[in-house]
Amino acid sequence: MSLKDMIADGHDGAKSPISVSFEFSPPKNDEAEAALWATIKRLEPLQPAFVSVTYGAGGSTRERTHATVKRIVEETSLKPAAHLTCVAASRGEIDDIVRAYWDAGIRHIVALRGDMPGMDGPYRAHAEGYQSTPELIAGIKRIAPFEVSVSFYPERHPDSPNHGHDIALLKKKMDAGAVRALGQFCFDNDATARFRDDAARAGVSIPIIPGIMPTTNFKGVERMAAKCGAAIPAWLARAYDGLDDDVESRRIVAAAVLADQVQELRGLGFGQFHFYTLNQANLSYAACRLLGLKPESVS
Repeated sequence: MSLKDMIADGHDGAKSPISVSFEFSPPKNDEAEAALWATIKRLEPLQPAFVSVTYGAGGSTRERTHATVKRIVEETSLKPAAHLTCVAASRGEIDDIVRAYWDAGIRHIVALRGDMPGMDGPYRAHAEGYQSTPELIAGIKRIAPFEVSVSFYPERHPDSPNHGHDIALLKKKMDAGAVRALGQFCFDNDATARFRDDAARAGVSIPIIPGIMPTTNFKGVERMAAKCGAAIPAWLARAYDGLDDDVESRRIVAAAVLADQVQELRGLGFGQFHFYTLNQANLSYAACRLLGLKPESVS
């Protein structure tokens, strides 16, 4: 599919509807908060299906996550989803958080196993906590009828013994009540398509949505990839070779990489995309325009 064809296809809602969602991180200070809200206001007119707000390792951003999603509910037309993990909290503590989300008007949770505080060492379930993501989903559903999204790893979760285990776990998440799976960022589009197809053969019927990561800060992406098990292809590393101190060239490369990825995924039959915005709007906004989405006025 050419870029021209993809844009035309995206505009034909009856033929091939496009859906996007955006992920934000809770701000760490006043300056970061201003940047986040500028990003939110820039992307809001694209009317995403939802926006999610992350949860730091070990629940380290719990209060900031709650405050951010609450403000999105109160001040925007967006539908926010709050991340929630099993790590470092008892069932009672997590249940209290879930009830607080519901009371704040939040109706969507991204349920995750989570990482240990400081991303340090192998996962250890809290002795009195939820032991797995399917258990967490069931607990959420017992409290209130939340919409629940979950994650998947196209290239295998670092703690998973094999690809089949990841597929089986996603099936358990779906059976517990998950309604969509959001992909860890991945630059191998064929791997994402294989995961989708293998999951479908295993009985997974919920949408499998690719995760799209901007690469402007390539060194940062490399660090994240090392932690989550995402491969950095040699061609991508070569594209950024020698550009450490050349911000403008990195932006141009990142725009080309992002445009090429959404174009190829569109050709592989994907119609839903989850953008890891890194609290910056421009690349995600441009990619959405390439997908044929037009901004709408926001009251």
